Amino acid sequence: MLLKTLREEKLVFGITEYVRIHLGQKFVESPAISLSVLYKDISNSVPLIFVLSAGSDPFGAFHRFATDMGYQERILSISLGQGQGPVAEKLIETGKNNGSWVFLQNCHLATSWMLPMERIILAIVEDSSKVHTDFRLFMSSMPSRTFPVSVLQNAVKVTNEPPKGLRTNVKRALEEMLDTFFEDHRT
Repeated sequence: MLLKTLREEKLVFGITEYVRIHLGQKFVESPAISLSVLYKDISNSVPLIFVLSAGSDPFGAFHRFATDMGYQERILSISLGQGQGPVAEKLIETGKNNGSWVFLQNCHLATSWMLPMERIILAIVEDSSKVHTDFRLFMSSMPSRTFPVSVLQNAVKVTNEPPKGLRTNVKRALEEMLDTFFEDHRT
């Protein structure tokens, strides 16, 4: 209360410091997304939706995870926007048939395609026996009122807040780099 009364602009910093001192550093930092943990919760009929925030892009982490899992050659990806719906439908159909992983980026930009997307995904959810067991659907979207609620209800959702401050940004960037990057770029 004293901090709020004397220096209101320092209140958030003060609370953060208090939590760090009394509970530990892990309580003031956002944990990195563990796609291997999330992968256990999805299936050929349960998609994974990355709810985006400003400055976040999960595709790099997704691509590294797919490479680690041996799927780098079986990734089908499209950045959605106006007129990309039919292309996305073909990618989903291909993935359903051959077991590829499909990543639909920026779904919030394809507002006119939301209803067809909802039908396609609900058909997958309702009858996964017609879908290859290796098929996985990954999606990214900013929060949007037009995103189908039924798709959200049948998916695993994850959000990744961008780190605040230069130190945290650099730390997260270094954590996301592969050890092989440093080995391959020695001088």
